[in-house]
Amino acid sequence: RLYPLHALSVANIPNSSRGRTSARSSTIPTPEGLQGRRCKLLEEDSPMVQAGKRQRQRYVTKVGKCQVNLGNIQDKKRFLSDIFTTIVDLKYRWFLFVFMMCYIITWVVFGFIYFLDAWVRGDIGHQGDPEWQACIENVDGFVSALLLSVESQRTIGYGTRMVTANCAEGVILLIAQSIVGSMIDAMMVGCMFVKISRPKKRAQTLIFSKNCVISCRDEKLCLMFRVGDLRESHMVDAKIRAKLIKSRQTAEGEFIPLEQSELNLGYDTGEDRLFLVEPQIICHVINRHSPFWDMSAESLRRDQFEIIIILEGIVEATGKCCCLATGMTCQARTSYTEDEILWGYRFEPCMSLEKGAFQVDYSRFEMTFEVQTPAASAKELHELKELEQQEHSTLSLYWDHLLQPC
Repeated sequence: RLYPLHALSVANIPNSSRGRTSARSSTIPTPEGLQGRRCKLLEEDSPMVQAGKRQRQRYVTKVGKCQVNLGNIQDKKRFLSDIFTTIVDLKYRWFLFVFMMCYIITWVVFGFIYFLDAWVRGDIGHQGDPEWQACIENVDGFVSALLLSVESQRTIGYGTRMVTANCAEGVILLIAQSIVGSMIDAMMVGCMFVKISRPKKRAQTLIFSKNCVISCRDEKLCLMFRVGDLRESHMVDAKIRAKLIKSRQTAEGEFIPLEQSELNLGYDTGEDRLFLVEPQIICHVINRHSPFWDMSAESLRRDQFEIIIILEGIVEATGKCCCLATGMTCQARTSYTEDEILWGYRFEPCMSLEKGAFQVDYSRFEMTFEVQTPAASAKELHELKELEQQEHSTLSLYWDHLLQPC
């Protein structure tokens, strides 16, 4: 039952490059393995181990990028069934490549068919013959057929090359190319519109404080962080959530890597819905339902976990590009590790009243100051408070009994 602390951290999940044989053999601990684990337990508090423990892999980066790579996906046909989302999710260089290749391939294919039809009917060999009734006029090679394909699909129409009414297959080919070209235009322009209007860049102006702080608020131990919006067009129906990412071992010995648990930011009272006009301090009250109920200042330095913050909202429609922004949902993410949590600090105020309006000073957005905060956990503080109340009630009963007349 002895497991080192780093076995429950994000950084020490078994690597996929390790073989299955070594993973199976490690499930049956030997006496030497147990002794080694005890030695690791004793060495966890050394400065070198503490320094190395901090250098670990994040689940979500500070800018909100998820550090999870999906591999060994067998059924790739699922991506082709939703080809629209697959194209939109491509990076811009691949998206532009697909965009250009869709047009180039259709131009080349239909140009080859035009050239083949003109060659089979003999239009290429009768160039300049006034008595020859050509199916496709002024096509003397593949390049001219390719130009006819581009002019037909893009409705350019220079007037030198054209399909005549002397052959039915030419008319059918022109109709087919027009339909295919319209379908490609609708799909590619739609994909381009959605990709440009996706509000991913809107999250760049939603900022989070670099550190979390823990201090007392209303006689309760609270974990707090600050969020702000740099734009004057505000988020509509902004909601904030927090997830605790921490590996743990169950009572049956099962190891659960990266278990997600919810942190209450006021969703039962509606405090998680923000009117994000000025920077706001988000508070998580550490009570008996919180996963930090037993955490003290000392255990914070030894533990390993990650807090994921997710801010969601609808992008407010602006006067300049309301068609692009209306109804688009934006999501901004960040994370805090245990070494980014400051025990016994508060955020400095960054808003003041100047010239009849509230002025926000974002240079003070990250500033904190130290306050007197007990180093005990919220559970210990709660038990101490209950003990003081019991002692006070017992003492009051004793004095009441002495003051009663005989």
